Amino acid sequence: MMKMPESLTPLHISTVNVIGLLTLIKREVDRFMNVYMQTLVAPVITTLLFYTIFALAFGGTVRRVGDVPFLEFLAPGLIMMTMVQNAFANTSSSIVISKVQGSIVDILLPPLSSLEMYVGFTVGAVARGLIVGLVTGVVMSFFVPISVSSWGLIIVYAVLGTMMLGSLGLAAGIWSEKFDHIAAVTNFIVTPLTFLSGTFYAVEALPPIWRGVAHYNPFFYMIDGFRTGFIGQADGNTLIGIGLLIVINLSLAMLTLWMLRTGYKIKS
Repeated sequence: MMKMPESLTPLHISTVNVIGLLTLIKREVDRFMNVYMQTLVAPVITTLLFYTIFALAFGGTVRRVGDVPFLEFLAPGLIMMTMVQNAFANTSSSIVISKVQGSIVDILLPPLSSLEMYVGFTVGAVARGLIVGLVTGVVMSFFVPISVSSWGLIIVYAVLGTMMLGSLGLAAGIWSEKFDHIAAVTNFIVTPLTFLSGTFYAVEALPPIWRGVAHYNPFFYMIDGFRTGFIGQADGNTLIGIGLLIVINLSLAMLTLWMLRTGYKIKS
């Protein structure tokens, strides 16, 4: 039997396709960085417009929420809202565009496991969310003083929140057959839950019945925990919020992994 030349012998470092995984992550990051005016600059401008409108409408210069000026209360919630919406948009648009253009085969053919595909897409979504959040925070700091109470809470909630919406976007993208389906998920799930999460108001100021309803909204814990990292004032329990987001992330991961493994709506 002829011996294979040493230079042609496959090198198995581990069971993980490291090169393929890193290539997919690079693809997802390059995809939004190449159109940064749309994916990075536009969200910052939109967030500043939201900030200006709500600051003027609610008398932001004199109003306070607890011991915190309203403008300082408002800013972290808007930053988090922008981060998670962009994380959702990154994975959902990536999958739907690939399906519509027929290039989804370029993702399915390489030797990537369902876990590697999930990690690649999710890391891309988290990267976009965190970059958008960082840029938004820096720009917003020129208009409102932003202090930090706990970097730990900020980082943990930023990662868990963008990961949750990235996973949701991936599942929604696999389920969707056209852009109208993604728009429906955005308009009827993501946007309402974000706006009703206490982004623009303190949940504790709501009537008891609505306050109880708000505590069933996972977006409330995401916004509240992230904001607490800045202002040190929480409406809910930050540890419960972290636990809940971990459970939701694991549930979405299992759902998405099942979709990828079975080829649900992505394999003919």
